[in-house]
Amino acid sequence: MPANPYAQYKETEISTANQGKLIVMLYDGAIKFLNIALENLPLKKYDVVNTHILKAQDIISELMLSLNMDAGGQVAQNLFSIYVYMKKLLIDSNIKKQPDGINEALKYLTDLRDAWNQIASKESKNDAVQGSKGSFSIEG
Repeated sequence: MPANPYAQYKETEISTANQGKLIVMLYDGAIKFLNIALENLPLKKYDVVNTHILKAQDIISELMLSLNMDAGGQVAQNLFSIYVYMKKLLIDSNIKKQPDGINEALKYLTDLRDAWNQIASKESKNDAVQGSKGSFSIEG
C-alpha cells in the first residue's frame, strides 16, 4: 500500500525548509491547534479542547528550546518571556475552560508568525541569490 502522499509532501517540506520556515511551520501548527480548541469550547468537547491546547503548549515548548539564549541576546530573552506567558495563559484557559487566554495567545502567535514569515522570506531570497551566484559567470 503506497504511503500517504500528503504525509510524504509534508515530510519533504520539513526536510528542505530553512530554519525560519520551520519556525513559521511551528507557529502555524500552534495556531491551528488553538483554533480547534476554540471551536470545541462552546460545544463542551473538553477532551478535544484539552488535547489541542496541550499540542499547542508542546509546540511553544519546542519554540522555547529552539532559542539560542547566548547568540540571541535580548531578543531571545524577550521571546522566552512571551512563550512562558503564553503557556501560562493556555494552562489557565484549559483549567477554567475559558476562551480569553486562548484568544490572547493566538494574537501573540499570529503576530510572531507574521514576523518570522518575513524573516523566512528574506532567508529564502538570500538562499536563492547565494545559489545563483555560483551557477554562471560573466567574462569580459
